[in-house]
Amino acid sequence: MAQKKAKIPISKKIEENEELLKKRLGIGETFDVGVRKLLLLKTKVQLYYCNGLCDTTYIIQIMREFMLMNNQHKSPHSVKEVIHNHITHEQVELTDNMDEAVDRLLSGLILIFVDGEDEVFIVDVRSYPGRNPEEPDTEKVVRGSRDGYTENIIINTALTRRRLRDERLRNEIVQVGERSKTDICISYLKDVADPGLIKLIKKEISTISIDGIPMADKTIEEYLVKQGFNPFPMARYTERPDVAVQHLLEGHVLVMVDTSPSVLITPTTYFHHVQHAEEFRQTPLTGAFERWFRFIGILAAIMLVPLWYLYVQDPHLLPKGLEFIGPNKHGHLPIFLQLLLAEVGIHLLRLAAIHTPNALATSMGLVAAVLIGQIAISVGVFVPEVILYSSVSAIGTFVTPSVELGLANDLFRILLLLLVAIFHVPGYVIGLTLFIIFIANMKNLNTPYLWPFMPFNAKALLTIIMRVAVPMTKMRPSILHPQNPKRTSN
Repeated sequence: MAQKKAKIPISKKIEENEELLKKRLGIGETFDVGVRKLLLLKTKVQLYYCNGLCDTTYIIQIMREFMLMNNQHKSPHSVKEVIHNHITHEQVELTDNMDEAVDRLLSGLILIFVDGEDEVFIVDVRSYPGRNPEEPDTEKVVRGSRDGYTENIIINTALTRRRLRDERLRNEIVQVGERSKTDICISYLKDVADPGLIKLIKKEISTISIDGIPMADKTIEEYLVKQGFNPFPMARYTERPDVAVQHLLEGHVLVMVDTSPSVLITPTTYFHHVQHAEEFRQTPLTGAFERWFRFIGILAAIMLVPLWYLYVQDPHLLPKGLEFIGPNKHGHLPIFLQLLLAEVGIHLLRLAAIHTPNALATSMGLVAAVLIGQIAISVGVFVPEVILYSSVSAIGTFVTPSVELGLANDLFRILLLLLVAIFHVPGYVIGLTLFIIFIANMKNLNTPYLWPFMPFNAKALLTIIMRVAVPMTKMRPSILHPQNPKRTSN
């Protein structure tokens, strides 16, 4: 943990404060930090602001009130008290700490210094630049809300509070980053979330010592769960307020980072990453139907290509009547090399899609499908079956709701393919076994990663396999150790 700095007090001499702020903030050198000097009731007053982060309308209104103040008060007993009463804003604080004042100034609040006073007024007139709430691209639903989190932490907490008007909802703000001073909000339901979990998350965040976190929530996740080289996601991201509130009601803790439109949900298991909001916007049976197909797609993304290559190596393993799934003809390259090239091509196309402007995305898809795929088959680089099974695996990756989990599954598929190429059937069996053992031994903030499969919980597992109707889900997940296990008061 970074060593705390000694407190720098506010001087009663306004000139000393001005000189210190000029030195620390570079007033006169940097254009976005400024000062407005006034003479109110024969007393020097200075107002400091940061352009671009303040609402100018509020500042003008406060200054207009100050100008009128000179005509209303002749010789007041306390200039500080009069100024306090004439600040036309609901959020006004006082501090005697210069470090705190500077941090608040650079967060978009304004400072008002009064000569002869050892405290400074802090007024919240923040107006951060940003976009309006809109539906996230990665979590679209056919029916449902179209608002999503933005890069503004104030808007994000408001979107959450709008859906959860509970007096026990807590949004605690802390700052991380010696230079960035990034705001982080820890959200939880006080009477539901496990106090031990809340304490653990606060402790981990408080120990972060770093210059800044421009990568926002991803940096916080790496400090929070200490993932290392583990490719599987240990925290779930969402940009949907309805999904975030649903997890709050279960007993999860949310971590919101200013400048990030996604919210960190902790703790999570493997099965949290395979659920999607669309399942809960349909009838229970239809939602379960969609969930099963999603599970099939995820399994195909992991197992299909290595299994097909196993049959290519050992055709005698194929049952009668399924001999047609093998390659009907052989290309100029070995099948294993073709599969690796297909993996490289699919991931290159994925990266290209991320960096391609929307206006050119369709053209890129046509080039990939027609020019690359068809011509590669025609010249014998690929056999058609390689394209078929690689494409099905890619679709399985794309139907995985969690992008991070989809990429982790891709890595394991390639590893499993290598094991099959070297060891054949034992490689396939050993690879799947090691995969299950690996994720079964994982823990996320003291939460087993494969729960409710390991350790086994029949009722909870049923809610994973089926999309159970909401009136039937009366208990919160026991793995979160909620203070109030029941979802309702009945």
